[in-house]
Amino acid sequence: MTVTTTKIPDPQSKDVFNAGKVLTLSICHFIHDIYSSFLAPLLPLLVEKFSMTLTQAGFLSTIMQIPALFNPFIGLLADRITVRYFIILAPATTAIPMSLLGLAPSYGVLSLLLFVTGVSVAVFHVPAPVMVSQVSGSKTGKGMSFYMAGGELARTIGPMVAVGSVSILGFQGYYPIMIFGILASLWLYFNFHGIDVQVKKSDRKPLLSTCREMKHILLPLTAILVTRGFMHASTTTFLPTLIKLETGNIWLAGFGLTAFEAFGVGGVLSSGILSDYFGRRQILIISLICAPMSLFLFVYTGGLLRCFMLLITGFTLLSTTPVMLAIVQENAKSSPSTANGLFMMVSFISRSAIVVIVGIIADHVGLPLTYCISAAIGLISIPFILMLPKNKAIL
Repeated sequence: MTVTTTKIPDPQSKDVFNAGKVLTLSICHFIHDIYSSFLAPLLPLLVEKFSMTLTQAGFLSTIMQIPALFNPFIGLLADRITVRYFIILAPATTAIPMSLLGLAPSYGVLSLLLFVTGVSVAVFHVPAPVMVSQVSGSKTGKGMSFYMAGGELARTIGPMVAVGSVSILGFQGYYPIMIFGILASLWLYFNFHGIDVQVKKSDRKPLLSTCREMKHILLPLTAILVTRGFMHASTTTFLPTLIKLETGNIWLAGFGLTAFEAFGVGGVLSSGILSDYFGRRQILIISLICAPMSLFLFVYTGGLLRCFMLLITGFTLLSTTPVMLAIVQENAKSSPSTANGLFMMVSFISRSAIVVIVGIIADHVGLPLTYCISAAIGLISIPFILMLPKNKAIL
């Protein structure tokens, strides 16, 4: 008599997708990014309060991105010491300054609050994807999709949370909502204090070695981030401003960004999973052909068709990040946090510089034409996608 047994996968195995831990990290990302998404929907009110130009308004986003300059060094630190407490504290240290924007008495204080937020955002986003990769096993794309879906869902709900809080409590009185970020940090402490993202000492590499090792990945990704960045800045930063200028309705402005981000969640959730099966490059090419075309049509159409094009733009444009994160982690086995820090630095710096350029262009030619220019630049990313290495599909 032969007895057959079924081998139960070890949940601690490096090849097993640990759904519980991935979902927990995704929730962590969601709570944190709710607060970091407040700037765009509140920007029209800040413009009105401080009588800012669109260039000054765009520079606020740049200030928030300045700490990204230190992302590679944060990554280097994360590969050598335990930085889980950075992740644990991030919801609170992001929630507090973003809940105080309405109380800022001057442009300088407003800039300081956004800079503090930028530091908190940086120390969270560099080690967190590495942690996701470690608990995703062989399904890195799937893990990144869940993780990034948490962030995109936060940016979907965040504008409505910001606008709703201001509508109920007033622009200067919405600060009590910071309590949810503080409570989230307490919750994270009890659930994440045992998680480590350190790399074995024998596998660690200095920053310059990681740069050389990742050059064939980071150079084309940088070009993609820059060319895509014009579309990203135009929509995620200035969409509420465009809608408010056209309609005069702050609620509609917040809802437009929410709808855009909501479809972005769908794109983020599906792109990484699909890239595990059909290849990273194939998904990036499809996304970065569809996004510029739908953005063109958003500008030149009206009514329901215009709304539909906005949703398609959100789905395709925002879907690229988990695929690029998966590419970075798959090609950075020795210093994953450092490599991710380099990628995040390039991402944030390009975005912060581009949003100022977009603001300057918009001041001179208007936002609709700026959207068209951004879409045209976005198509330039296609040749750089073909420079990325092919990954093996698992179909």
